[in-house]
Amino acid sequence: MIPRPSSVVFEEGSVRLDGAALLDGAAAWARGEAGSGDLRLRLDPALPPEGYELSTVPGHVEITGGSDAGIFYGLQTLRQLLPPAALRHPSSLTAGPVEVPILRISDAPRFAWRGVLLDVARHFMPVPDVLRFLDLAAFHKLNVLHLHLTDDQGWRIEVPGWPRLTSVGAWRTESMLGARVHERYDGRPHGGFYTTDDLRQIVAHAAQRHITVVPEVDMPGHMQAAIAAYPELGNGFTGPVRTAWGISSHVLNLEPSTLDFCRQVLDHVCDIFPSELIGIGGDECPTDEWPGGRELQARFTAEMAAHLAARGRRLYGWDEILAGGAPEGSVVAAWRGVEPAEVAVRAGHQVVACPDVKLYLDYRQSDDPAEPTPVGTLLTIEDVYAYEPPQSDLVLGAQANIWTEHMESLRRVEYMAYPRLCAFAEAVWGPAQRDFADFATRLPAHLARLDALGVNYRPLSGPRPWDARPDAPGNPRTLTDRLAELHEMTADLR
Repeated sequence: MIPRPSSVVFEEGSVRLDGAALLDGAAAWARGEAGSGDLRLRLDPALPPEGYELSTVPGHVEITGGSDAGIFYGLQTLRQLLPPAALRHPSSLTAGPVEVPILRISDAPRFAWRGVLLDVARHFMPVPDVLRFLDLAAFHKLNVLHLHLTDDQGWRIEVPGWPRLTSVGAWRTESMLGARVHERYDGRPHGGFYTTDDLRQIVAHAAQRHITVVPEVDMPGHMQAAIAAYPELGNGFTGPVRTAWGISSHVLNLEPSTLDFCRQVLDHVCDIFPSELIGIGGDECPTDEWPGGRELQARFTAEMAAHLAARGRRLYGWDEILAGGAPEGSVVAAWRGVEPAEVAVRAGHQVVACPDVKLYLDYRQSDDPAEPTPVGTLLTIEDVYAYEPPQSDLVLGAQANIWTEHMESLRRVEYMAYPRLCAFAEAVWGPAQRDFADFATRLPAHLARLDALGVNYRPLSGPRPWDARPDAPGNPRTLTDRLAELHEMTADLR
């Protein structure tokens, strides 16, 4: 089972259960009815809200949850106890009885925030693909989707009164092929956006799986797509949506009318997403176009935080918002190495740890030259499994980030995410003391489940010939080089 439950006690033998009854029991619970027969479900408020107990005895399986979320996670564990064929198509359960080992499980997560970021700005992902991505995250008991909706290369959310954000800002004329140092382009237009109904469908689908969708509309930097649609938001730039990867120097002008635009965008985001936290990015914002420099950004961030507070929400931003003092009540996504999380904790801010050298799943998985578009530092399954956030009550948990410059499809996303996301899921669910050798022993059986689910994961043996991207060369980095760069990048925090 992955993630490994907190406590598992196996007993001799197995029980034969009616597969159809298991399906009926789970469906009945989803309808608000009590389970009975071969699958018995009940609540016990004495358990942790996301905790559950699962036991198999002759004749039935019993799952007790601290809340509906606990029941849901118990059902995910039960799915892993069934033959992989049951994952391939649930109707296979109706063909006859299934064997389930006799055991007792007591389980609850260690961290409240077990997140994954999906970047749909660099490469747009259609709604069905996002829903499948959510299904796989839920199967691994992850509970936060940080949805990166806008960037220099594309604007993916419609906003009432601002139609050019999607008619212009959602489309670029071409995309880079590989790392930007090679300056290769594919010559193919790319784009897409989510309607309000699309996003509400995503939110509802996630909520049914006890996943909170935390939206991010990056501001005041990473805004070239919006400025291409409405040049009056910028500082004199008139040009297209950015086609190159990397960071645009064209940022918002911070005039009163532009601040009002930002408030309207955030109001619309709040109307769609019930998440307490609303992301505004705040990262990698060049100040060349501002006479006031970095102080202007700190004031901008404070104004957006105040506006969100008036809506009963809190600001979620990258660790650059710590420079000059992050607004009170904001939550910091600490990404520039491991130091910013410690800085945020010392400043009294809640933190989601997501250091790039530990948890960026767009970074290469091996030194094999056949890895598709190898960028960043080497980040193996074992590296991800070993990551441990700082010990503090202010650390909400951790988050693995999937940036999609080099992932033009869900198939590519799955290759980069799995099985490293399996390792991450166990790291944030289970105890700090864990054994990679034990995880590695359980992983092949779990990959059979991913096979049944049709996941295009990276084989443990390495990339297959068709995984390579010779047309999209990468730019591998050494860890020493990247750590030196991060130290320089975070000098303002020291």
